Amino acid sequence: MSEAPAIKVHNLYRYFGQLKAVNGISFEIPHGSVCGFVGANGAGKTTTMRILASLDYPTMGVAEICGINVVHHPEEVRRLIGWMPDHFGNYEHMTVLEYLDFYARAFGYHGKERKTRVQEVMEFTDLIPLADRFSNKLSKGMTQRLCLGRALLHDPQVLIMDEPAAGLDPKARVELKHLIRVLAQEGKTIFISSHILSELGEMCDSLLFVNGGRIVHHGDAETLKQGTDSAGGMLYDVQVLGDPQAVADWCVINPHVEFLESRKAGGRIRIETTDPARAAEVLARMVKDGVKITEFHKEQRNLEDAFIDMLGRIDRGEVALPAGPKQQQQLPAFTPPEIPN
Repeated sequence: MSEAPAIKVHNLYRYFGQLKAVNGISFEIPHGSVCGFVGANGAGKTTTMRILASLDYPTMGVAEICGINVVHHPEEVRRLIGWMPDHFGNYEHMTVLEYLDFYARAFGYHGKERKTRVQEVMEFTDLIPLADRFSNKLSKGMTQRLCLGRALLHDPQVLIMDEPAAGLDPKARVELKHLIRVLAQEGKTIFISSHILSELGEMCDSLLFVNGGRIVHHGDAETLKQGTDSAGGMLYDVQVLGDPQAVADWCVINPHVEFLESRKAGGRIRIETTDPARAAEVLARMVKDGVKITEFHKEQRNLEDAFIDMLGRIDRGEVALPAGPKQQQQLPAFTPPEIPN
Protein backbone atom coordinates (compact mmCIF):
# COMPACT_ATOMS: atom_id res chain seq x y z
CA MET A 1 0.00 0.00 0.00
CA SER A 2 1.25 3.48 -0.82
CA GLU A 3 2.80 5.50 2.03
CA ALA A 4 1.09 8.59 0.65
CA PRO A 5 -2.38 9.48 2.00
CA ALA A 6 -5.31 7.79 0.31
CA ILE A 7 -6.56 11.25 -0.73
CA LYS A 8 -4.53 14.45 -0.76
CA VAL A 9 -5.77 17.86 -1.90
CA HIS A 10 -3.53 20.91 -1.77
CA ASN A 11 -4.53 24.49 -2.65
CA LEU A 12 -7.22 23.24 -5.02
CA TYR A 13 -9.16 25.81 -7.06
CA ARG A 14 -11.90 25.38 -9.62
CA TYR A 15 -13.45 28.46 -11.16
CA PHE A 16 -16.28 28.57 -13.67
CA GLY A 17 -15.98 32.11 -14.98
CA GLN A 18 -16.59 34.32 -11.93
CA LEU A 19 -18.00 31.42 -9.89
CA LYS A 20 -15.47 30.13 -7.35
CA ALA A 21 -16.80 26.58 -6.97
CA VAL A 22 -13.64 25.40 -5.17
CA ASN A 23 -11.58 28.18 -3.65
CA GLY A 24 -8.24 26.96 -2.29
CA ILE A 25 -8.99 23.86 -0.21
CA SER A 26 -6.42 21.51 1.30
CA PHE A 27 -6.92 18.25 3.21
CA GLU A 28 -5.62 14.70 3.57
CA ILE A 29 -7.47 11.45 4.27
CA PRO A 30 -5.49 8.46 5.56
CA HIS A 31 -5.89 4.92 4.28
CA GLY A 32 -8.68 2.85 5.79
CA SER A 33 -10.72 5.77 7.12
CA VAL A 34 -14.22 7.05 6.41
CA CYS A 35 -14.51 10.82 5.89
CA GLY A 36 -17.78 12.70 5.55
CA PHE A 37 -17.93 15.71 3.26
CA VAL A 38 -20.49 18.24 4.49
CA GLY A 39 -21.75 21.45 2.94
CA ALA A 40 -24.80 23.27 1.63
CA ASN A 41 -25.84 22.96 -2.00
CA GLY A 42 -23.32 24.83 -4.13
CA ALA A 43 -20.57 24.66 -1.50
CA GLY A 44 -18.17 22.82 -3.82
CA LYS A 45 -18.59 19.20 -2.72
CA THR A 46 -19.50 17.62 -6.06
CA THR A 47 -16.91 19.65 -7.97
CA THR A 48 -14.18 18.51 -5.57
CA MET A 49 -15.31 14.90 -5.89
CA ARG A 50 -15.44 15.07 -9.67
CA ILE A 51 -11.87 16.38 -9.73
CA LEU A 52 -10.76 13.52 -7.46
CA ALA A 53 -12.54 11.07 -9.76
CA SER A 54 -10.62 12.56 -12.76
CA LEU A 55 -13.86 13.77 -14.34
CA ASP A 56 -13.01 17.48 -14.13
CA TYR A 57 -9.85 19.59 -14.22
CA PRO A 58 -8.80 22.03 -11.48
CA THR A 59 -8.08 25.61 -12.35
CA MET A 60 -5.08 25.37 -10.06
CA GLY A 61 -3.74 23.12 -7.31
CA VAL A 62 -3.01 19.45 -6.73
CA ALA A 63 -5.26 16.44 -6.15
CA GLU A 64 -3.82 12.96 -5.58
CA ILE A 65 -5.15 9.46 -4.99
CA CYS A 66 -2.60 7.22 -3.20
CA GLY A 67 0.14 9.61 -4.27
CA ILE A 68 -0.90 9.66 -7.95
CA ASN A 69 -1.82 12.99 -9.53
CA VAL A 70 -5.38 12.82 -10.87
CA VAL A 71 -4.65 15.21 -13.75
CA HIS A 72 -1.35 13.76 -14.96
CA HIS A 73 -2.24 10.07 -14.54
CA PRO A 74 -6.04 9.71 -14.73
CA GLU A 75 -6.01 6.10 -15.97
CA GLU A 76 -3.94 4.97 -12.99
CA VAL A 77 -6.23 6.86 -10.63
CA ARG A 78 -9.33 5.22 -12.12
CA ARG A 79 -7.90 1.79 -11.31
CA LEU A 80 -7.69 2.83 -7.66
CA ILE A 81 -11.08 4.49 -7.15
CA GLY A 82 -14.70 3.50 -7.17
CA TRP A 83 -16.91 6.42 -8.19
CA MET A 84 -20.53 6.52 -7.01
CA PRO A 85 -22.17 9.73 -8.34
CA ASP A 86 -25.44 11.19 -7.12
CA HIS A 87 -27.03 10.30 -10.47
CA PHE A 88 -25.89 7.68 -12.95
CA GLY A 89 -27.14 6.24 -16.21
CA ASN A 90 -28.44 2.77 -16.84
CA TYR A 91 -29.88 1.04 -19.87
CA GLU A 92 -33.32 -0.06 -20.97
CA HIS A 93 -33.91 -3.79 -21.41
CA MET A 94 -30.68 -4.65 -19.54
CA THR A 95 -31.04 -6.76 -16.40
CA VAL A 96 -29.07 -6.21 -13.22
CA LEU A 97 -26.88 -9.21 -14.02
CA GLU A 98 -26.28 -8.03 -17.58
CA TYR A 99 -25.48 -4.53 -16.35
CA LEU A 100 -22.79 -5.68 -13.93
CA ASP A 101 -21.44 -8.22 -16.42
CA PHE A 102 -21.11 -5.45 -19.02
CA TYR A 103 -19.05 -3.30 -16.65
CA ALA A 104 -16.97 -6.26 -15.52
CA ARG A 105 -16.00 -6.78 -19.17
CA ALA A 106 -15.19 -3.07 -19.44
CA PHE A 107 -12.89 -3.42 -16.42
CA GLY A 108 -11.02 -6.21 -18.18
CA TYR A 109 -12.41 -9.30 -16.47
CA HIS A 110 -12.75 -12.40 -18.65
CA GLY A 111 -14.17 -15.89 -18.46
CA LYS A 112 -14.50 -17.57 -15.09
CA GLU A 113 -12.82 -14.69 -13.29
CA ARG A 114 -15.48 -12.28 -14.59
CA LYS A 115 -18.37 -14.52 -13.52
CA THR A 116 -16.82 -15.02 -10.09
CA ARG A 117 -16.28 -11.31 -9.56
CA VAL A 118 -19.82 -10.39 -10.62
CA GLN A 119 -21.18 -13.08 -8.28
CA GLU A 120 -19.13 -11.75 -5.35
CA VAL A 121 -20.30 -8.19 -5.87
CA MET A 122 -23.94 -9.22 -6.25
CA GLU A 123 -23.75 -11.24 -3.04
CA PHE A 124 -22.19 -8.35 -1.13
CA THR A 125 -24.77 -5.81 -2.31
CA ASP A 126 -27.68 -8.28 -2.00
CA LEU A 127 -28.51 -8.04 -5.71
CA ILE A 128 -28.81 -11.76 -6.46
CA PRO A 129 -32.62 -11.75 -5.94
CA LEU A 130 -32.76 -8.88 -8.47
CA ALA A 131 -30.53 -10.49 -11.10
CA ASP A 132 -33.30 -10.73 -13.73
CA ARG A 133 -34.92 -7.35 -12.99
CA PHE A 134 -34.42 -4.59 -15.56
CA SER A 135 -31.82 -2.14 -14.28
CA ASN A 136 -33.95 0.91 -15.12
CA LYS A 137 -37.00 -0.42 -13.25
CA LEU A 138 -35.57 -0.58 -9.74
CA SER A 139 -36.50 1.37 -6.64
CA LYS A 140 -34.17 4.12 -5.44
CA GLY A 141 -32.61 1.88 -2.81
CA MET A 142 -32.08 -0.98 -5.25
CA THR A 143 -30.62 1.43 -7.80
CA GLN A 144 -28.12 2.72 -5.25
CA ARG A 145 -27.04 -0.84 -4.44
CA LEU A 146 -26.54 -1.43 -8.16
CA CYS A 147 -24.44 1.73 -8.45
CA LEU A 148 -22.35 0.63 -5.47
CA GLY A 149 -21.92 -2.80 -7.03
CA ARG A 150 -20.65 -1.23 -10.25
CA ALA A 151 -18.18 0.91 -8.26
CA LEU A 152 -16.84 -2.17 -6.44
CA LEU A 153 -16.33 -4.45 -9.42
CA HIS A 154 -12.61 -3.74 -9.81
CA ASP A 155 -11.98 -3.87 -6.03
CA PRO A 156 -10.88 -0.21 -5.63
CA GLN A 157 -8.81 1.05 -2.70
CA VAL A 158 -10.74 4.33 -2.46
CA LEU A 159 -14.50 4.88 -2.75
CA ILE A 160 -15.82 8.36 -3.61
CA MET A 161 -19.56 8.55 -2.93
CA ASP A 162 -21.60 11.64 -3.75
CA GLU A 163 -24.90 11.76 -1.80
CA PRO A 164 -25.46 7.98 -1.85
CA ALA A 165 -28.28 8.19 0.72
CA ALA A 166 -30.27 10.94 -1.03
CA GLY A 167 -33.88 9.92 -1.54
CA LEU A 168 -33.58 6.58 0.25
CA ASP A 169 -36.24 5.34 2.64
CA PRO A 170 -35.17 4.51 6.23
CA LYS A 171 -34.70 0.79 5.51
CA ALA A 172 -32.53 1.47 2.47
CA ARG A 173 -30.43 3.99 4.44
CA VAL A 174 -29.79 1.41 7.14
CA GLU A 175 -28.75 -1.14 4.51
CA LEU A 176 -26.41 1.34 2.82
CA LYS A 177 -24.89 2.34 6.16
CA HIS A 178 -24.23 -1.32 6.95
CA LEU A 179 -22.48 -1.85 3.61
CA ILE A 180 -20.27 1.20 4.19
CA ARG A 181 -19.30 -0.07 7.63
CA VAL A 182 -18.34 -3.46 6.20
CA LEU A 183 -16.25 -1.83 3.47
CA ALA A 184 -14.47 0.29 6.09
CA GLN A 185 -13.72 -2.82 8.13
CA GLU A 186 -12.17 -4.35 5.01
CA GLY A 187 -9.75 -1.42 4.84
CA LYS A 188 -11.35 0.66 2.09
CA THR A 189 -10.95 4.42 2.26
CA ILE A 190 -14.34 6.07 1.84
CA PHE A 191 -14.99 9.73 1.02
CA ILE A 192 -18.72 10.34 1.27
CA SER A 193 -20.92 13.41 1.00
CA SER A 194 -24.40 13.59 2.49
CA HIS A 195 -27.00 15.99 3.83
CA ILE A 196 -27.97 13.47 6.53
CA LEU A 197 -25.41 14.64 9.07
CA SER A 198 -26.56 12.37 11.90
CA GLU A 199 -25.81 9.29 9.82
CA LEU A 200 -22.43 10.66 8.76
CA GLY A 201 -21.56 11.11 12.43
CA GLU A 202 -22.26 7.43 13.06
CA MET A 203 -20.29 6.18 10.04
CA CYS A 204 -17.35 8.54 9.72
CA ASP A 205 -13.98 8.81 11.44
CA SER A 206 -13.77 12.48 10.47
CA LEU A 207 -15.89 15.22 8.92
CA LEU A 208 -14.94 17.93 6.44
CA PHE A 209 -17.17 21.01 6.46
CA VAL A 210 -16.98 23.11 3.30
CA ASN A 211 -18.60 26.48 2.68
CA GLY A 212 -18.20 28.81 -0.28
CA GLY A 213 -15.62 26.48 -1.80
CA ARG A 214 -13.40 26.50 1.32
CA ILE A 215 -12.79 24.03 4.16
CA VAL A 216 -14.08 25.46 7.45
CA HIS A 217 -13.66 22.39 9.69
CA HIS A 218 -11.84 19.05 9.58
CA GLY A 219 -12.19 16.86 12.65
CA ASP A 220 -14.16 14.12 14.38
CA ALA A 221 -17.89 14.25 15.01
CA GLU A 222 -17.66 13.86 18.79
CA THR A 223 -15.63 17.06 19.17
CA LEU A 224 -18.33 19.00 17.35
CA LYS A 225 -21.16 17.45 19.37
CA GLN A 226 -19.44 18.06 22.70
CA GLY A 227 -18.69 21.70 21.88
CA THR A 228 -20.56 24.63 23.31
CA ASP A 229 -22.68 26.87 21.13
CA SER A 230 -21.17 29.92 19.47
CA ALA A 231 -21.97 32.17 22.46
CA GLY A 232 -20.31 29.80 24.94
CA GLY A 233 -23.45 28.31 26.49
CA MET A 234 -24.30 24.83 27.78
CA LEU A 235 -27.57 23.13 26.86
CA TYR A 236 -29.66 21.09 29.30
CA ASP A 237 -32.88 19.11 29.05
CA VAL A 238 -34.82 19.58 32.30
CA GLN A 239 -37.82 17.42 33.24
CA VAL A 240 -40.11 18.27 36.14
CA LEU A 241 -42.97 16.87 38.20
CA GLY A 242 -46.21 18.76 37.57
CA ASP A 243 -46.67 21.69 35.21
CA PRO A 244 -43.80 21.75 32.64
CA GLN A 245 -44.37 25.51 32.28
CA ALA A 246 -42.56 25.89 35.60
CA VAL A 247 -39.22 25.62 33.78
CA ALA A 248 -40.04 28.48 31.40
CA ASP A 249 -41.45 30.64 34.21
CA TRP A 250 -38.31 30.20 36.32
CA CYS A 251 -36.00 31.06 33.42
CA VAL A 252 -37.82 34.33 32.76
CA ILE A 253 -37.01 35.75 36.19
CA ASN A 254 -33.46 34.41 36.58
CA PRO A 255 -30.26 35.76 34.99
CA HIS A 256 -27.74 33.82 32.90
CA VAL A 257 -30.26 31.20 31.79
CA GLU A 258 -32.46 31.09 28.70
CA PHE A 259 -35.51 28.95 27.97
CA LEU A 260 -35.17 27.53 24.44
CA GLU A 261 -38.15 25.24 23.86
CA SER A 262 -40.86 23.29 25.62
CA ARG A 263 -40.69 19.55 26.07
CA LYS A 264 -43.46 17.15 27.12
CA ALA A 265 -42.31 17.06 30.76
CA GLY A 266 -40.25 20.22 31.00
CA GLY A 267 -38.04 22.19 28.68
CA ARG A 268 -34.72 22.76 27.03
CA ILE A 269 -32.61 25.52 28.55
CA ARG A 270 -29.30 27.25 27.86
CA ILE A 271 -27.04 28.23 30.74
CA GLU A 272 -24.64 31.06 29.87
CA THR A 273 -21.41 29.39 30.99
CA THR A 274 -18.86 26.78 30.01
CA ASP A 275 -17.96 26.06 33.65
CA PRO A 276 -19.70 22.90 34.96
CA ALA A 277 -19.55 24.25 38.54
CA ARG A 278 -21.49 27.37 37.58
CA ALA A 279 -24.03 25.29 35.65
CA ALA A 280 -24.49 23.14 38.76
CA GLU A 281 -25.17 26.29 40.81
CA VAL A 282 -27.93 27.35 38.39
CA LEU A 283 -29.58 23.92 38.54
CA ALA A 284 -29.31 23.83 42.34
CA ARG A 285 -30.91 27.28 42.53
CA MET A 286 -33.77 26.03 40.38
CA VAL A 287 -34.42 23.19 42.86
CA LYS A 288 -34.12 25.56 45.83
CA ASP A 289 -36.72 27.86 44.29
CA GLY A 290 -39.25 25.04 44.27
CA VAL A 291 -39.05 23.70 40.69
CA LYS A 292 -39.63 19.96 41.13
CA ILE A 293 -36.89 18.57 38.89
CA THR A 294 -37.11 14.82 38.32
CA GLU A 295 -34.34 14.56 35.75
CA PHE A 296 -31.88 16.70 33.83
CA HIS A 297 -28.98 15.99 31.49
CA LYS A 298 -26.54 17.96 29.42
CA GLU A 299 -27.35 17.73 25.73
CA GLN A 300 -24.91 17.05 22.96
CA ARG A 301 -25.28 19.29 19.96
CA ASN A 302 -26.47 17.44 16.92
CA LEU A 303 -24.33 17.81 13.82
CA GLU A 304 -26.93 19.95 12.06
CA ASP A 305 -26.72 22.49 14.90
CA ALA A 306 -22.92 22.34 14.80
CA PHE A 307 -22.87 22.98 11.06
CA ILE A 308 -25.29 25.91 11.28
CA ASP A 309 -23.31 27.31 14.21
CA MET A 310 -20.12 27.04 12.15
CA LEU A 311 -21.70 28.98 9.27
CA GLY A 312 -22.88 31.64 11.70
CA ARG A 313 -19.36 32.04 13.08
CA ILE A 314 -18.06 32.47 9.54
CA ASP A 315 -20.65 35.16 8.80
CA ARG A 316 -19.60 37.01 11.97
CA GLY A 317 -15.92 36.76 11.03
CA GLU A 318 -15.05 34.54 14.00
CA VAL A 319 -13.47 31.79 11.86
CA ALA A 320 -10.28 32.53 9.96
CA LEU A 321 -10.39 31.04 6.48
CA PRO A 322 -7.38 30.55 4.22
CA ALA A 323 -6.87 33.51 1.94
CA GLY A 324 -7.76 33.06 -1.69
CA PRO A 325 -5.65 34.35 -4.58
CA LYS A 326 -5.23 38.11 -4.79
CA GLN A 327 -7.84 39.86 -6.84
CA GLN A 328 -5.33 41.07 -9.41
CA GLN A 329 -3.62 37.68 -9.71
CA GLN A 330 -4.30 35.91 -12.98
CA LEU A 331 -4.79 32.18 -12.46
CA PRO A 332 -2.93 30.08 -15.02
CA ALA A 333 -5.11 28.45 -17.62
CA PHE A 334 -5.04 24.67 -17.52
CA THR A 335 -4.77 22.79 -20.79
CA PRO A 336 -6.18 19.24 -20.57
CA PRO A 337 -3.95 16.53 -22.02
CA GLU A 338 -4.68 15.54 -25.60
CA ILE A 339 -6.64 12.36 -26.19
CA PRO A 340 -4.47 9.94 -28.20
CA ASN A 341 -5.72 8.78 -31.58
